[in-house]
Amino acid sequence: MLYIRTDMNEKIATGHVMRCLSIADAAKDMGEETVFILADEQAVPLLKERGYAYIVLHTQWDDMESELPELETCIRERKIRRILIDSYQVTECYLRRLSQTVQTYYMDDVNAFFYPVNGIICYANYWEKFCYPDRYPNAELYLGPNYVPLRKEFCHCKTKKIRPKAENLLLMSGGSDPYGILDKILEKLDKRLFQRVDVICGMYGADYDSLKEKYQPHENIRLHKAVQNLDVYMKEADLAVSAGGTTLYELCAVGTPAISYSIADNQMDNVRKFEEDGIIPYAGDIRKENITDTLMRLIERYRENAELRAEESRNMQKLVDGKGAGRIAKLFTGRENPEE
Repeated sequence: MLYIRTDMNEKIATGHVMRCLSIADAAKDMGEETVFILADEQAVPLLKERGYAYIVLHTQWDDMESELPELETCIRERKIRRILIDSYQVTECYLRRLSQTVQTYYMDDVNAFFYPVNGIICYANYWEKFCYPDRYPNAELYLGPNYVPLRKEFCHCKTKKIRPKAENLLLMSGGSDPYGILDKILEKLDKRLFQRVDVICGMYGADYDSLKEKYQPHENIRLHKAVQNLDVYMKEADLAVSAGGTTLYELCAVGTPAISYSIADNQMDNVRKFEEDGIIPYAGDIRKENITDTLMRLIERYRENAELRAEESRNMQKLVDGKGAGRIAKLFTGRENPEE
């Protein structure tokens, strides 16, 4: 049995849970079941929909040390031997205390402090800056984009077909859109240049209804919310605009040329590294500057330049093969990844 401690809500959105679900799906394909451990019930409807068991601790998601008595009782009663933790709310004390009773594996991409755990998984393209091998000589380390936990739909993606002009545009903001970037892009965009513009609002996208009403007169603009088959939209798109989370790795797997922007501190290393490596250009931090003009220039540049999009697409698919969730699941199940 695989146990995963994570959360989701309107403040931290869905990213942690979604990547953990990818690992759980891969483990299920290997014959291993997963139980999610949650602070509260906000993720329960999604887990029920996906068919996964869960334990609700009824604690504060942003005060993880206070949950230790409940979690330790759960560990004893269920005889849990190993646990995967995916939350930015952990503290050194929390991890150290857990590691005294159970094998702990932490999903990291920020290097917030020294993690007293048995293993660290960091799939970020910028993992080398954290010097994990030097800092954690006694821990198991699983590093780099080979461990990006994507859904199995992102495995074995075909080489992207590049059209002479980008006719289908995909706009995404992640689990929420706190700065209203989708509306800002749509207002500035020359909508006549695209046959189709798919706009994906996340589960906590509060502007979905107002956007749908506002852009209803435009037949080529299609609004969607909390879609389950995001890979389909990515594969159909010629060009994408996305916030700088795990979505960028999904775009890499399908080879869809993209432009990124950032909405949170934990995205900065990601977007900058993608740009530095010449894989995905970065338009800026929406919290600190008006990036819509920069986005429009990049969209127009990439729309017209098929050679540029083809080169970017090749580099993206070289970086990410989409099999990371299976590799992580294998660490916990000891079984072969059927997608390899």
